[in-house]
Amino acid sequence: MKVIVIGCTHSGTAAVKNIKKLYKEAEVTVYERNDNISFLSCGIALYVMGVVKDPQGLFYSSPKELSEMGVNTKMQHEVEKIDFETKKVYVKDLVTNSSFEDYYDKLVIATGSWPIIPRIEGITSSNVLLSKNYGHSNEIIAQAKGVKKITVVGAGYIGVELAEAFAVQGKEVTLIDAESRIMPKYLDPEFTNIAEEAFRKGGIKLALGEMVSRFETEEGLVSKVVTNKGSYETELVIMCIGFRPNTKLFEGGIEMNKFGAIIVDEYMQTSRKEVFACGDAATVHYNPTNETRYIPLATNAVRMGTLVARNLVKPTIKSLGTQGTSGIQIYEYSISSTGLTEIVAKEMNINYGTVTIKDNDRPEFMPEYVEVMLKIVFDKDSRQLLGGQILSKKDVTQNMNTLSVCIQNKMTVEDLAFVDFFFQPNFNKPWNLLNLAGLAALDVK
Repeated sequence: MKVIVIGCTHSGTAAVKNIKKLYKEAEVTVYERNDNISFLSCGIALYVMGVVKDPQGLFYSSPKELSEMGVNTKMQHEVEKIDFETKKVYVKDLVTNSSFEDYYDKLVIATGSWPIIPRIEGITSSNVLLSKNYGHSNEIIAQAKGVKKITVVGAGYIGVELAEAFAVQGKEVTLIDAESRIMPKYLDPEFTNIAEEAFRKGGIKLALGEMVSRFETEEGLVSKVVTNKGSYETELVIMCIGFRPNTKLFEGGIEMNKFGAIIVDEYMQTSRKEVFACGDAATVHYNPTNETRYIPLATNAVRMGTLVARNLVKPTIKSLGTQGTSGIQIYEYSISSTGLTEIVAKEMNINYGTVTIKDNDRPEFMPEYVEVMLKIVFDKDSRQLLGGQILSKKDVTQNMNTLSVCIQNKMTVEDLAFVDFFFQPNFNKPWNLLNLAGLAALDVK
């Protein structure tokens, strides 16, 4: 069996390593246009901040490791064309500029995503940077050293983490987003209000509800970011407004959704039975609303890549889907969420209910305890859990992993109220925080 894997970050690395583990005799070839694999882009802000001293720690595999496993590892090679009918791929060696053909019995598409780059005047300036891969991280660090004023465009996870990292380094930071709140897809206002106040205390200027219209330049470099509501002097701009699937190569050959994400079934199989797709290049089943969505997360990617290997020869293990569970540290606050927020549930016209509780993480007779804010969202008709968010100065984010499992298994608020959790004063109270939320929801009809 000859297997070609295109792309080797999270999902591609997981697919390759598991294919070789399961099918030792398989001939596996990886084509990756970069000179590295498996870079954890979620660690860029930690690298910028100096928390991570050695960037090699942000790689969990390497071309050398794959080669030692018997994988034909082709770095700095770009697949330029695929003939799905003849199962041929046309490849260019980016070092020598030579081109050649290869063929497959099974093809794995793991080409990931790429930052959205809007058409804005001045955006091609050399001090407007992206934040996605290892090369970007090094460029950000190199350029940030010599400047004082930095503008981050996009207040999603990557944007807010970078804004804090720069502020901690003493930079003058402006964070711009067209939305009226930071991280609106993941958190409701009562949570983002606290996070935004932490940013302001940290010296970050928030320009929310503002759309960038152009970048003014001086001698080829951006010196001012102009929005529909104001302008901000800057010496460096980081674009973090989102990602789109890196799938243009496959247009017309396999089925995609309107955003360009490759449609896969629960076994990671595309519209062509010998072709699989995973990670940021593909769709995923979103359990809270029982629909197919595009959710580019590293956790989804490694699961999907592993499932490709398990289902490569025959359908074996189904994907359980996702709740889009995620977490973030903003200054002293540990925050995480899973599933639907109240705002999104409202936009979808779901007959939803919510409960927000504030309680201490441990009994008040203990020498130390910390307040926690926890919110759950549920369907009033079915009583099923749809989502949740949690925030505290103590790390209690694992509660959202637990709630994620509850949503995945279609548990109701009644189930949550009485599910079995342990009690020990060093860790919690007799009623677990999730129990308390479920109990409170019993009275919401």
